[in-house]
Amino acid sequence: MNQISIFKLICLLCVAFFFSTNLNAGNKIEVSLEQIVEMRSVSSAKVSPNGKYIAHTLLVPRNVYVDKGGKSYVELYVSNPQGEMRRFISGKKRLGSIAWGPDSQFIYFIAQRGENKFASVYKIAIDGGEAELVVEALNDISDFSINHDSSGLTYIAKPKKKTAKEELEKKGFKANVYEESKERASAYFVNLVDRTKPHMMLDLDEHILSIDYHPTKNQLLMRTAPTPHVDDKYVASQYRIVEQDGLKRIAFKTEGKLSSAEWSPNGRYVAMIGAEDRHDPASGRLFVAESKSGDIVEVNKGYSGHVRDLQWLSEYQLAFLGHIGTKSEVAVINIDSGSINQHIKPGEQVLTAIHADNSGKFIVGVASSSSYPKEVVNISNKSVVRVSHSNKWLDSVELPKQETINYIARDGVKLQGVLIYPQDYSKRKKYPLIMMVHGGPESHVSDGWLDKYTYPIKYAASQGFAVFLPNYRGSTARGVEFSKMGQADYAGAEFDDLVDAITHLSNIGLVDKKRVGITGGSYGGYASAWAATALSEHFAASVMFVGISNQLSKFGTTDIPKEMHNVHARNYPWDKWQWMLERSPIYHTDKANTPILILHGKKDTRVHPSQSMELYRYIKTRTDTPARLVFYPNEAHGNKKSAAQLDYSMRLMRWMEFYLKGKKKGKKMPPYELEHVGFPEKIAK
Repeated sequence: MNQISIFKLICLLCVAFFFSTNLNAGNKIEVSLEQIVEMRSVSSAKVSPNGKYIAHTLLVPRNVYVDKGGKSYVELYVSNPQGEMRRFISGKKRLGSIAWGPDSQFIYFIAQRGENKFASVYKIAIDGGEAELVVEALNDISDFSINHDSSGLTYIAKPKKKTAKEELEKKGFKANVYEESKERASAYFVNLVDRTKPHMMLDLDEHILSIDYHPTKNQLLMRTAPTPHVDDKYVASQYRIVEQDGLKRIAFKTEGKLSSAEWSPNGRYVAMIGAEDRHDPASGRLFVAESKSGDIVEVNKGYSGHVRDLQWLSEYQLAFLGHIGTKSEVAVINIDSGSINQHIKPGEQVLTAIHADNSGKFIVGVASSSSYPKEVVNISNKSVVRVSHSNKWLDSVELPKQETINYIARDGVKLQGVLIYPQDYSKRKKYPLIMMVHGGPESHVSDGWLDKYTYPIKYAASQGFAVFLPNYRGSTARGVEFSKMGQADYAGAEFDDLVDAITHLSNIGLVDKKRVGITGGSYGGYASAWAATALSEHFAASVMFVGISNQLSKFGTTDIPKEMHNVHARNYPWDKWQWMLERSPIYHTDKANTPILILHGKKDTRVHPSQSMELYRYIKTRTDTPARLVFYPNEAHGNKKSAAQLDYSMRLMRWMEFYLKGKKKGKKMPPYELEHVGFPEKIAK
């Protein structure tokens, strides 16, 4: 071959490579708001006791324009350690609380199926086949546990609905006695050997929240509260051991919030996640108690992170999943020596749950990363290996750059957050910013998959926005001291941290300070309302969701007044009337120059819809600043139904597009109606 021919060949190869590369790049798609709402994610994963199988539940949102409106469906899958997977229960069904039977032959779960009026316990054989009804109660079953030899099951349910009351309701007698009409949930024992025997009630005279059988005895570990009120669940619940006949044996003395607990393999110990004290905002400390004496100790006192989950690997080896800053780790503590060894180092994946087989050698988790939502992962060999792939279409999506950044607050406090760059990012350009603020504030943002209907991050990045999610003071995953930094200082330094983040992002040349929007739900909604009023000069647009506008009336209308006092305000309204008022956005509506979109579920009991009404009315009466109020019927403290979620995302992004891009809009607002492009055609498909 001569030199000219070789040159022509090289040119042809270069051209082919160029077109191939651009074709592949062109195949990459941008994620849409509809796709974010319809994203599938793993909600739980459990290893069989013999270590041969993994059962996991998959959250499947409804197709917005095709399915009838409602909550997401939940499917059941089973796989082996190699990742070979079978779908066991699918379609338009919902199930939850999956648990393996002691012999690893059956998966138990709660569902409402067929002609059953209430949620009941079912089981399905590992060999496949149809699900079989195990226990049906006279009301919805909320939790259950099977004893060590599968001879008995205890479940939690509220009392049977009275027939006479139901008939009166049909006639129109529907008066609701506030709080007093809430009934306690009780525990009931079922003999699985002879199911004809009546269910035996364990009358504890308390509201039962969870239940778990001893590994070898007919004793129960229960979490109870004095009443069914949410406030008591937060501030007054405790774990106790109860005999099969309902006799209380021992209670573990803890203070403050509690989450999960678990027996050790032979039942000598109980490990639980609790709070350091009653003013600790979140249950993130790890405790181990002697099951006979009740003696309890914090085994990793001073932990700089937040314990998210726990799992016994042997009688003396306890694994815990911790969140540190925006990352996660798994460590194993030896109960005898107190030594701690890291099993999974902080990395790209963020774990949210762990579970092991009886040997403690096969360990799985639920994890996400910046490139995929929650999936099943195998962490047995000290590495994170992905098992499930629930959204394969994501392989074709062009993903923006995402990273953890650090910055310093004006008073010297070191802060973190997760930054997502615009899709077309260039160092020579400054971009509009959407700040997305988490609620709580006893919560935190991790550097994993963050997209959801309230955080349509990848869509925003594709539209040329930078997105920042701050872990302001008061957030978790930085130790108890950091999580208490915002207490008794509503809307003080905690929200100054948000302004300091803008300053930092502007100083590094990324963000245009004149084009900053803010959004968030609950306490993040409070931040969004504060930003649109007291801090209005820093924000060009605000979207407030289920947020707080009046700390005085919020206290009188919420279902968590004691929790508010213990871990947030540290004062009651009558202690500081004027202070509470001044820390309320309504007090600062004379400064409200930021266009604000306010959205709220009409059935919200945590932050009453009147909070949104107050802010809207104050702004509309006192100023001519653009303000819009949107209510979602049959939604509570967050939207559960796909259509309401998509509606929210569309309104959020339209508001930000309208006020953060292009010329100033003056007092104009975007249309109040949404345009559902191609809606009839989507139904036809």
